[in-house]
Amino acid sequence: MNRALNFNAGPAALPEWVLKEAQNELLNFRNTGMSVMELSHRSKEYEAVHNEAKSLLRSLLSVPESHEILFLQGGASLQFSMIPMNLLEEGKTAYYALTGSWSEKALKEAVKLGKAEGFVSSKENSYKNIPAIDSAAIPNDASYLHITSNNTIYGTQWHNFPTNLNVPLVADMSSDILCKPLNIEQFDLIYAGAQKNLGPSGVTVVIIKKELLSRSNDNLPTILNYNTHEKNNSLYNTPPTLAIYLLSLVLKWVEKEGGVEAIAKKNDLKASLLYQEIDNSEGFYNGHAELDSRSNMNVTFTLNSDEATKSFLAQAKEAGFVGLNGHRSVGGCRASIYNAVPVEHVERLAQFMSDFRKNY
Repeated sequence: MNRALNFNAGPAALPEWVLKEAQNELLNFRNTGMSVMELSHRSKEYEAVHNEAKSLLRSLLSVPESHEILFLQGGASLQFSMIPMNLLEEGKTAYYALTGSWSEKALKEAVKLGKAEGFVSSKENSYKNIPAIDSAAIPNDASYLHITSNNTIYGTQWHNFPTNLNVPLVADMSSDILCKPLNIEQFDLIYAGAQKNLGPSGVTVVIIKKELLSRSNDNLPTILNYNTHEKNNSLYNTPPTLAIYLLSLVLKWVEKEGGVEAIAKKNDLKASLLYQEIDNSEGFYNGHAELDSRSNMNVTFTLNSDEATKSFLAQAKEAGFVGLNGHRSVGGCRASIYNAVPVEHVERLAQFMSDFRKNY
């Protein structure tokens, strides 16, 4: 069987090595006579998987001891509520940098729980760019500043994060975590649904500065309090054991590939292949994002007519490409080139784009 040329935005491609490792252990995980899906989450066999995943993530991202790693459920969407529940202080305001649909949704949930508002926005520019942030302009009543590091729908990405802040920085990194080295100390809380760069859907990673845990109110529902999960090593309730196991395999794969630095070089190469084809097409392909805000994870573009777009997507499907349709809210085309998408698949897409342009 030939592997699909998978450019889905999420759930997205997983490394073939990961899938084969999981296949080899599916029926008999480490001589237990059971699948990892059948193990008790209180067993020593599963506990080893759980702790190994945390250790690998801490190592690969250089997470300092000042930060705790949590494995939660509910996706980034639940974090839209948990963050203001735990971090929004009474009498203060949560500020949000609006760079696309997901930051809008995060703000929409925050205003249900307290005072929250947009701080900067690129909506008037159709979310084509990442707005600049003047740290000195952040109001004194700020409880935290929230950003979305990569915007899957519009194909924009923060390449330089806000610095010299006097408030906690919270980042939704669901679609680009592990794509490049990070200075974790810049951030007070990072959260990421796994289904794009970390593994399958079902587990959400939260990296939180331990100092922030004191903000969580004891009156919160137990399961929605970050302290609950920190005190119980993310084992307060039954965790998504299969998803965490596959997360650990993805992290092992990143390690085998040479670490985050090596992954970042491949991501730069993959993105450059597609953006060069767009830029050299003399207007046949048009990128949505402005040059300095382009994403290395989601390449969004349109063709010079609706007819050409429909023909492009139809022929791409016939050629074996999957997931190239743009998001329903903006249309056009989108190639999601997360870590697990091989360079060879991106080369084939770039060649397809070139051939289609010449033959159309």
